[in-house]
Amino acid sequence: MRKKIFVIGSLVMALSFIGGMKFTENLWAAGKSIYEQVNRFAFVMQLVREKYVEEPDMNQMVDGAIVGMLEKLDPHSVYITAEDQKKIAEQFKGEFEGIGISFTIQNKILTVISAIPGTPADQMGLRSGDRIIKIDGVSSYGITNEEVFQKLRGPKGTEVNITVQRPNLDELLEFALIRDTIPIHSVETAFMVDDRTGYLLVNQFTSTTHDELHQALEDLKTQGMEQLLLDLRGNSGGYLQQAVKMLGEFIGGEQRLVYTRGRTADSERPYYAPAKASYDDLPLVVLVNHGSASASEIVAGAVQDLDRGLVVGNTTFGKGLVQQGFELGDGSVVRITTDRYYTPSGRLIQRPYENGMAEYYAEGYDENDPNAHPDSLEVIPDSLREAFSTQKGRVVYGGGGITPDVKIPSIYLSSYAAKMLQQRVFFEYADAYAAKHPELKGNFNDFLRNYQPSDEMIQELVDLAESKKIEFDEEGFIKDRDFIVVALKAELAQHYWNNRLYYYQVRATGDNQIRDALTMFGQAKIVSGQ
Repeated sequence: MRKKIFVIGSLVMALSFIGGMKFTENLWAAGKSIYEQVNRFAFVMQLVREKYVEEPDMNQMVDGAIVGMLEKLDPHSVYITAEDQKKIAEQFKGEFEGIGISFTIQNKILTVISAIPGTPADQMGLRSGDRIIKIDGVSSYGITNEEVFQKLRGPKGTEVNITVQRPNLDELLEFALIRDTIPIHSVETAFMVDDRTGYLLVNQFTSTTHDELHQALEDLKTQGMEQLLLDLRGNSGGYLQQAVKMLGEFIGGEQRLVYTRGRTADSERPYYAPAKASYDDLPLVVLVNHGSASASEIVAGAVQDLDRGLVVGNTTFGKGLVQQGFELGDGSVVRITTDRYYTPSGRLIQRPYENGMAEYYAEGYDENDPNAHPDSLEVIPDSLREAFSTQKGRVVYGGGGITPDVKIPSIYLSSYAAKMLQQRVFFEYADAYAAKHPELKGNFNDFLRNYQPSDEMIQELVDLAESKKIEFDEEGFIKDRDFIVVALKAELAQHYWNNRLYYYQVRATGDNQIRDALTMFGQAKIVSGQ
């Protein structure tokens, strides 16, 4: 009996810690029923511990119990292990300590995709296609992603030695790299699409997003930017405050941008724009898709509700729940939904989740339909959603993501082209080709406007894919030939100029949503009254 009481007491203490409040007091005040539920749980745990056919792992049992409990709430209340929480914290902090490369493991060989500008790897001259064959004198053949992080990351100021095999060079290269703080950029790329239009791709909302955004806008302004295409496709969100700061670059007048509300009426918290925004008169088009969620939807919803610009693309994911993290003392964290957020017009854009998490994440996608994809389908028809009005009286809808002002269908790849992309066939071919043909590197703008991979190169690419067990699919090849040509050209640009910026500039030329969005600034000006 004493063991049983100890387990119950421990559980109550743990739950008190999770809540970050006077949980024990509330437990007893709530009456006998809650105590009985805790007692029942502890009794089952003790039964398993004493009677189960094998020695159970009690840590796994408790982890599983917490996971199961949170799954009954909503799709976004979750338990995060200490190991996973460490990775998440690093990601959203916006930096780590290491040498500064993005990489792939190609044919069991650690291969550099690009060196992050300004990092030790960049300063020491590592380039796209370099193969790191030894780390501190030990072969890296067959290395895993996790082992790469373990061996190349480390405290700032420490040294790591790598041996590099560079395509088209017989001798090996030795590098002694001093680790440093490496930024994790949330502004993936920013460049001028044409003489007037800036393009800015934001992949997540971290602690550095606003600073990166502001600097990118200033840089684009010096290059002649007169209008902006803000790409939030695939951006699953992050810090709400960073979304508010992003909006503050484009919306002033101390307007309400978003507000959150919890269980009680007095829990409402509004977030406002600054008195003056730096770019409040810049024509703005925001590009979204089904992968745009949470903080991305806060931005798109405010731009739409306040008639600040035009939202185009596909209906967004529909995540309108706000989570707060509570540490459990061992590095693990529970993230519990404490609030809902609402756009300026009062829209809650959260999708229903009553049918369970599997359907919640797969909703809108028929896996048996080869032409279907989450981005191309509506989650909930507008006719079934609550209608709201923007500041100027345009009708918008809540309860199912942000429906764009102008829908631009996405073009999805055949399984053939998708496999080529997944297995990095384009990267591998470009790596070998660039090493054999250095003469192609010249003026990038000329390359961007005029260069096209030859039919012979495309055939060699297909042959390489077949050597990697990707069976040729004529129908898929014909359908996606334009994409294949652009993808190869983009990888060649990355290899020749050793900068991911050039890769994105080439890819943008073959992106139908970007191409169509660029024609919509006239509508954006009408919406915003510019």
